[in-house]
Amino acid sequence: MEFQDVVRRRRMVRRFTGEEVAPDVVDRLVRNAVRAPSAGFSQGWSFLVLTTPDERERFWAAATPAASERNMSTWLAGMRTAPVLVVVLCSKDAYLGRYAEPDKGWTDRDEARWPVPYWHVDAGMASLLMLQTAVDEGLGACFFGIGAGEVPAFREAFGVPDEWVQTGVVAVGHPADGGAQGSPTRRRRKPLEDVVHRGRW
Repeated sequence: MEFQDVVRRRRMVRRFTGEEVAPDVVDRLVRNAVRAPSAGFSQGWSFLVLTTPDERERFWAAATPAASERNMSTWLAGMRTAPVLVVVLCSKDAYLGRYAEPDKGWTDRDEARWPVPYWHVDAGMASLLMLQTAVDEGLGACFFGIGAGEVPAFREAFGVPDEWVQTGVVAVGHPADGGAQGSPTRRRRKPLEDVVHRGRW
């Protein structure tokens, strides 16, 4: 698929058919993810790939809130049909350690030197590459987060080491009709001239 077509067709898909995703396609998703840029080539990311029914059920059991201020039933019913879940995690320690190396020179590992948490930024870029790879493969995908209240249960369910923190989850599968409607059905895309500032604000 042409790159511009991949960019234009990328959207969040929230319901999937029962068809499985081929293992080589799952491998391509994560192979492309690790091609994302990372500050200092720290590569402080990890990807927890869940493809079996047991793995996915364990995820949803841990990550589904017992109660919600919004009615999430339609969203959840659709998202639970995804045959592939990739939890994207990052390590702040990997970045602090990398920038304390001789070629970077920040020997104190002071987190205050970071104006933004690049460990999450880089994990987000890796996630976008997975979303685009899914489109290129004729699949659908959706990026979503794990609620703060559910993080401890998720970590325990999958034995996530203390160093690693989740940035989000990429759900992948063959798109199906239905599923929760996203915000683009209620909001228009902002005009380019409203968001692009050339030369100065």
